[in-house]
Amino acid sequence: MVQENGVPVGMKHYPAEFKADAVALYRSRPGATIKSVATDLGVNTETLRNWIRAADGRRSGAHSTPAAAPRPDGDGVQAELAAARKRIRELEEERDILRKAARYFAGRRAGEPLPVR
Repeated sequence: MVQENGVPVGMKHYPAEFKADAVALYRSRPGATIKSVATDLGVNTETLRNWIRAADGRRSGAHSTPAAAPRPDGDGVQAELAAARKRIRELEEERDILRKAARYFAGRRAGEPLPVR
């Protein structure tokens, strides 16, 4: 493949923040597949998989954060409330990531290649 500025022609370049947000979105969705998240973001499945692998090299951890543990007082209502608040935070993070992605992709014309940096 012919290269321009060290980047193979035809390859898209994504900002580091977008990559980190994509990985965070994948990890915040328990049970989500790489394919489904990649489709939602409009990126290649293997591209997202590589971003996740790169992030795992810097940070050890599983696909998603562990479920909230019940509080020692044994009050089921408090544990349920804590779990609901945690889920709300996850959903808000997903929403924010998708908003950023939408703004990123809306900032260019249809068919226009992504900027090379």
